Amino acid sequence: MTSDLEVLILIPAASPSAANHSSVSRRPSPDEANRTISSAKTTFVTQILLVCALISLPECPPLGLESHRVEDDQLLASSQSHHGFSAQRGRLNMQGSDNDEDLYGGAWCAESEEREHWFQVDARREVEFTGVITQGRNSELHEDFVSSYFVAFSNDSRDWTLLHDGYLFYGNVDKETPVMSQFATPVVARYIRILPQSWNGSLCLRAEILACQLPSYENEVNPSDDLDFRHHNYKEMRQMMKVINEECPNITRIYNIGKSSQGLKMYAMEISDNPGEHEPGEPEFRYTAGLHGNEALGRELLLLLMQFLCKEYNDDNPRVRRLVDGVRIHLVPSLNPDAYELAYEMGSEMGNWALGHWTEEGYDIFQNFPDLNSILWGAEDRGWVPRIVPNHHIPLPENFLNGSLAVETKAVISWMERNPFVLGANLQGGEKLVTYPFDMQRPPISGALRETPDDAMFRWLAMSYAHSHLTMTETYRGSCHGDDITGGQGITNRATWKPVVGSMNDFSYLHTNCFELSIFLGCDKFPHESELPLEWENNREALLSFIEQVHRGIKGIVRDIEGNPLPNATISVEGIRHDVKTAVGGDYWRLLNPGEYKVTAKADGYTPQTRLCMVGYDSGATPCSFTLTKSNWDRIKKIMDLDSRSKRLETSVLASGLLSQIHREKREVTRQTKLLPSNKVLEFHSGKLKFSKLYQRSFVLGVILQTSAC
Repeated sequence: MTSDLEVLILIPAASPSAANHSSVSRRPSPDEANRTISSAKTTFVTQILLVCALISLPECPPLGLESHRVEDDQLLASSQSHHGFSAQRGRLNMQGSDNDEDLYGGAWCAESEEREHWFQVDARREVEFTGVITQGRNSELHEDFVSSYFVAFSNDSRDWTLLHDGYLFYGNVDKETPVMSQFATPVVARYIRILPQSWNGSLCLRAEILACQLPSYENEVNPSDDLDFRHHNYKEMRQMMKVINEECPNITRIYNIGKSSQGLKMYAMEISDNPGEHEPGEPEFRYTAGLHGNEALGRELLLLLMQFLCKEYNDDNPRVRRLVDGVRIHLVPSLNPDAYELAYEMGSEMGNWALGHWTEEGYDIFQNFPDLNSILWGAEDRGWVPRIVPNHHIPLPENFLNGSLAVETKAVISWMERNPFVLGANLQGGEKLVTYPFDMQRPPISGALRETPDDAMFRWLAMSYAHSHLTMTETYRGSCHGDDITGGQGITNRATWKPVVGSMNDFSYLHTNCFELSIFLGCDKFPHESELPLEWENNREALLSFIEQVHRGIKGIVRDIEGNPLPNATISVEGIRHDVKTAVGGDYWRLLNPGEYKVTAKADGYTPQTRLCMVGYDSGATPCSFTLTKSNWDRIKKIMDLDSRSKRLETSVLASGLLSQIHREKREVTRQTKLLPSNKVLEFHSGKLKFSKLYQRSFVLGVILQTSAC
């Protein structure tokens, strides 16, 4: 009986082209059993050796199907079921379109009528293959996955050798969870094939290949910076930040912006020549990462950026010195630390597309902010902007903070309100492009696109990152999951791509001064550790260049004639229906493209002042300060207030005299009433009409007196 079971494990299905294979193997015929029973013991020992060998097998990184380092022409398959399910769709974590019949299926799917099925990867040179990761089809409707397969190798794509003479690997049991199968020993070859033997539903597959470069090809990427290129869990991240702070205590400060739902601190590092203080005239910038815990590349890039700025500042790098001395930089590597720990435990390739995406409470932080867009757009449609509803710093809806907001979101909102950020970006993953607001799609009026009033500025900011990135504009191969939607520029308006409600970017623009964008760093959300040096090289210049954009436009201080700063003054630019406010020190920054602008500063109680401000192409913001005088209206209000008080005083005096007269007359009426005969009382009492009128008058004046006293 034991031998029969061993034979069942190793004999593949006889008819792999069947439409639905729910079992991994079949029972052999008597002849097959006789031929194989004698080798059952040897086979059983081989399986044990395969398992034991995994303990000492070197860990090799992914070849790059998910990250798209493996290009489309390196993927080939025996057939495809439809046009949208070609071999190029067989990449790990490939996402299909909402319409399953669209051009972009969520996997490679084979033609069911074919008798032999295979999925092939060309490494373009000999490598050491060490394993395979498989995954089923991304689909809302279908449960398609491969449950067992062979692996074969070749150096010329004509002659193929089955691994271990046809060892059957077990695949997936659902469509989303990746399953890794490692080989007992590395196999040196150029080509590898996965040959499905059984499957659930339709034959559909997504895959990644594990492979090490041969010694002659090692160290293709030699990072120019001596940094710590590895993934850091929560404790390691905290320790890394502490080490950086100790190395650069004069320019760094560690603080936290709040806690996660599980009580983990959301650490931030400030890098500035005067950490801990806002310096009037110095803009504030922020990078955030880890809104989705499984998008780990942004987290590591910010840790690398911290190391780089500290090291280069100490080495007197002039560019870094200018950045640190001229900008207050805030770096938050993990806004969702609970979810990152979950993704980190699974590893870089073994978490599926969604594992670690949400907070512990089930929120997507990026789209968990108050929807201020609807408030603004509704007011615009009614003609209430800016007379009733402002076009900037829109207040939070009443009791919104008590609603369905994640604790992490509340912490981020409070942090935004405490600091006068000018520019920022959140680092995400799963695509390679930069998106800019609006992120929410507005119901169209006359078919017009509802962009922000600062659309041209946002486009420039997005391009400053995308065009400084080494590969983001190489879109000729399309995007990670479909066609290129950026027109070759690497940027797009989020609302025209994948609109969301309540995004961090829209909230930042409408509730604060900060212009915020989303930077999608690559197709692989959680790249292997070995890929971090390459990703740093790709992003380093873009990260620095984007920070430098905070100096683009105009800046200044708004004061009164005595030199006192005026906080919360409004800065308006003619032709742009979006204002900004001054910080506590009266300083402001307004991001603008080169040009000539009429700029107006306004503050309550002061006469507005308008200036012509020029923005050139040179680096650095153009100074444009204002001195406001107390307005005539303010003096008129004071005069009117004094006049009103004088009138109230006169009224008070008059009322007091009338009341005295009324009291005297009342006493006289009472006295005379007692002296009159009874037949004259009624006649005389007609005189009470006069008294009644006086009494009513005194009552009205009494109310006036009470009001005046209040």
